[in-house]
Amino acid sequence: MMLIFGLMLLLQTAACLEVNCSFDRSDPCYAALEHKLNLLMVDAREYDLHLKKRINNNTADGPVCRIKNGRMRMSECDLYNNRPEVTVINGTLIIKRVNRSDSGDYRLTLYNSNGTVTSRDLQVIVEAAIGSVEVSIICFSSGVMRVSCSSEGDQLLYNWTLNGGPLMDGNSSIDLDERTDGDISCSVKNHVSHAQKTIRLVCPTVCSVSVVFVLVWCLQLMVLFGLLGAFHIYMRHTSGKKEEDEKVRMRRFRERHEHTAEDS
Repeated sequence: MMLIFGLMLLLQTAACLEVNCSFDRSDPCYAALEHKLNLLMVDAREYDLHLKKRINNNTADGPVCRIKNGRMRMSECDLYNNRPEVTVINGTLIIKRVNRSDSGDYRLTLYNSNGTVTSRDLQVIVEAAIGSVEVSIICFSSGVMRVSCSSEGDQLLYNWTLNGGPLMDGNSSIDLDERTDGDISCSVKNHVSHAQKTIRLVCPTVCSVSVVFVLVWCLQLMVLFGLLGAFHIYMRHTSGKKEEDEKVRMRRFRERHEHTAEDS
């Protein structure tokens, strides 16, 4: 069940990253990096279209893509050379995998059969979607508990809630009194995606100090037992050598005593 829920959530997130933008809008079009972008133009069967990427707001220069009878002429398309993932279907230019170079200012020029020419502009901004959100806690001796939030992505905006209620802070970290209790949530969003993570407020300082103390104490015991073991081995070796030397001296003494008795 959890696997099915995870797959549904993944599919839902991926679907949310497909963006539709029209050339009749005045605000920028935000597209998700490595995801799908649909640029809605017009019925390409009624117009010959020239899609040009403007360089430094200069409409005269820049790569151009020509679309005639609803088909993109790759031989006349400097914008999407060697990019088979870019197509035109029913007056919509589809980029299946957006890259950084797709950001920029575009001008769509429409040539009607009656000789009229019109143009429309659109700004496209590509942002990396938000990755997994991580929340961590650091407790200070001053009684301050600092909660930090991090994630991958571009142009990140942070929002905090405590036990469901909003906190007046929009930064990636927030300071709380260490006696604060409950669940804290960090929500991260940009123009193309959003993600959230909730954790329980638990100050980890005491636990961390105890673990470090136990590790140091165990290390000291290991060193001590190692020294005691080495000393015990040394003493046994030394004691055994002394006993062997004593036996040799006693044997030599008896031999000299026997030789003396025989001579007399």
